[in-house]
Amino acid sequence: MNQNRGLDREDILHAILGAGLKPLPFSFYSRDTRTVACELLGTYMVRFSPEGTVCGRVVETEAYLGREDPACHSARGPTPRNAVMFGPAGRAYVYFIYGMYYCFNVTTEDEKTPAAVLLRALEPVAGIELMSRRRGTREIKKLCRGPGCLAQALGIDKEINGTSVVDGPVRFYPPLPHDLPGEIAVAPRVGITQAADWPLRYYLKGNPFVSRP
Repeated sequence: MNQNRGLDREDILHAILGAGLKPLPFSFYSRDTRTVACELLGTYMVRFSPEGTVCGRVVETEAYLGREDPACHSARGPTPRNAVMFGPAGRAYVYFIYGMYYCFNVTTEDEKTPAAVLLRALEPVAGIELMSRRRGTREIKKLCRGPGCLAQALGIDKEINGTSVVDGPVRFYPPLPHDLPGEIAVAPRVGITQAADWPLRYYLKGNPFVSRP
């Protein structure tokens, strides 16, 4: 569960926005993709929309390293689908899978290294009623467990693709002062066939909202 002492879930969002915390800057994302994937753990992902604002604590990510990574979308070169990956860091890369789910990534490094971090799971913090309506379930552990569920709960679709994660509709905020750091576990990525043994999945060990331990 969320390890911020003394704050209820909804109070956390008020603490983030009310305290005037600034979103993580572009320089945060313009670094090694594995570093970004690790350091996104424990941050707060906030989605602003006309329906309302929702927020979750990042508990699981995966790194995709660019053209040398056969599981990365950019490995075969630029296409209309992956064009955002060949741009600057700190942009949302959203794609559609299985004819039914969107997945949300944030681009990293630079134009020469078309890499990204996939957001795999969040611990829901605020806007849980809205997340529940979007997902069709009130079971909190099922709201943002897995990248497709996460995107659905946050109302993410292709309109988000290419937007800034610094001043766009989806932003990431640093942990609050009293957040307790969680132990990070490393494991192979999920749901891929190439480079399936590469240890590029990162998650907060013991967190019940991780998609799979």
